[in-house]
Amino acid sequence: MRVSQSCGESCSGGGAPAGGCRPEACFSIGFGNTNNPDRRFGRTEGSSWIPCLPPSPSLPSFPHFHFPHFKSIHISLSLSLSLMASRLRFVSFLLLLAVYPAISTNSEGEALHALRARLSDPTNVLQSWDPTLVNPCTWFHVTCDDRNRVIRLDLGNSNISGPLGPELGRLQHLQYLELYRNNFEGKIPEELGNLKSLISMDMYGNRLQGEIPKSLAKLKALRFLRLNNNKLSGSIPRELATLSNLKVFDVSNNDLCGTIPVDGPFTNFPFQSFENNSRLNGPELQGLVPYDFGC
Repeated sequence: MRVSQSCGESCSGGGAPAGGCRPEACFSIGFGNTNNPDRRFGRTEGSSWIPCLPPSPSLPSFPHFHFPHFKSIHISLSLSLSLMASRLRFVSFLLLLAVYPAISTNSEGEALHALRARLSDPTNVLQSWDPTLVNPCTWFHVTCDDRNRVIRLDLGNSNISGPLGPELGRLQHLQYLELYRNNFEGKIPEELGNLKSLISMDMYGNRLQGEIPKSLAKLKALRFLRLNNNKLSGSIPRELATLSNLKVFDVSNNDLCGTIPVDGPFTNFPFQSFENNSRLNGPELQGLVPYDFGC
């Protein structure tokens, strides 16, 4: 008798079943009845026993452990770390403000704060000018447009004294500069010629000295220029005759010299706009005398 080595091999020899060795029968029989040791790993047919290899054992399956509280711990830890990071950023921001008190304001706020630093303000008119704010739009006497740009500076009749500085020229969107009836002194800054949007400049009733800057001729939107009742000297710049929008011009009660321009808007200004300048002559006689005659 010849014994087959596996169900996949053919059975031969005496007593082999006519149908040969059938694996499916082998498995169904060999594992179907485990009480018979002879049939546990094979099958018998007649006097022949045909062994069968058992099927490949499957890997054992391990139980799946589920810890729902681990997820809650993970979420709580993430929230704690996020809160700690936010607090650290806030503390860093406060420390930065302590070291650089003006770091949060914009360039216009910095310019106005620089102006305040050079002025004397005995009645605390400028007390609200806090440089740590994002912009100066909440300061008293400052007006902004809907884009938080300074368009008005109203310091008229405020008992403020001191010199005007070049920082005023950084208020690029300024339309109204009202500094009348104070005690401002020194020269009118040349940088005021950078205020291309300026409509009105009222500086009358101060103690301003020096010449009228020629740079004011760059203020093409200017309509009102009142510099009367100061201590200005020199001639009236002829470049101001190019200001076609200028409607009001007053330089009375100064110490100007030379002659009065007769071109452009100067043809419409009354004589009262030039009176009480002892060295200022009548309208310019073009071609006969220089405009700065008598200076």
